[in-house]
Amino acid sequence: MRLNDLILFAVVFGSMTWAIFYPTTGEPFHPLLLPLLMLLLFLSFMGIDFRALMDTSRSALGRLGLLATMKLVILPIVLYGIALLFMPDFALPVLLLTGISTGVVAPFMGTLVDADPTMIVRMVIVTSVLVPFTLPPLVKILAGASLTIPVYVMVRLLAMVIFLPMAAVWVMRRLAPGFLETIRQRQFPIAMVLFSAVNLGVFSKYSEFFFKNPGQLVAAVGVAYVLSITYYCAGFILSPRQEVKEQLAAGVSMAIVNNVLVIVFSSEFFGPLSPTVAAMYMFPYYTLLVPVKLVAKSLNRGPASGQ
Repeated sequence: MRLNDLILFAVVFGSMTWAIFYPTTGEPFHPLLLPLLMLLLFLSFMGIDFRALMDTSRSALGRLGLLATMKLVILPIVLYGIALLFMPDFALPVLLLTGISTGVVAPFMGTLVDADPTMIVRMVIVTSVLVPFTLPPLVKILAGASLTIPVYVMVRLLAMVIFLPMAAVWVMRRLAPGFLETIRQRQFPIAMVLFSAVNLGVFSKYSEFFFKNPGQLVAAVGVAYVLSITYYCAGFILSPRQEVKEQLAAGVSMAIVNNVLVIVFSSEFFGPLSPTVAAMYMFPYYTLLVPVKLVAKSLNRGPASGQ
């Protein structure tokens, strides 16, 4: 395990713990979650060739369509059915978390495990556009509940959170490349600060719930880890003949989801369990990055050792 991996663990768990025991320190970050996510996406866009996003080859579009269909339709239905059989109370939270779009910070998280960020950005854009048309019908048909994700809200969110950081990187590449390079060289410590701020903003909201419902929280964390591992495995399974970077991109596209968005709208439409599971997903969100990196390294060594 590298030093940066240890720093990541310390920052993530330290900020989570601090937010739980000292929730008032996280209150200033509550209205800043979207700007913080935009800054993380800005960091990830610094290493992306935007021309690659326009790849319209049959293989690229076919792979994108397969991943998006699995992400938004097949996996939510399958996992909802399994949860309904074994943990019916968690069935709806599983459906919401599984059926939500790829997270806007997924491209940056992909850079931490050396995944192909271009594919991840394409998944962020496509799933964000499609989720208002896929998730509400699934919730209605499977769970018999009403959920509204206004299309204009997702379009506005997509334009603001994704395209503004993209435009900022494009402009700075032309007007201030030296400053952009300075930021790139300090990318990791900047990201750790942003991760801490996001965790303070999210977990401070659940501090009281942590102490009042410890059993339910432990169950929610367990469900979150099972889901995240399943998402990563699904991405790898869908990319059996791809390079390791492509397999990692598929796994990250499945596993790094818009759980903050689930927290926001499930708090409005449903009971406390759905936003709780979405919030607890922050644990595997970060901590599984290191095991995923180790798996990727073993896959990279495999072909070499066989020669």
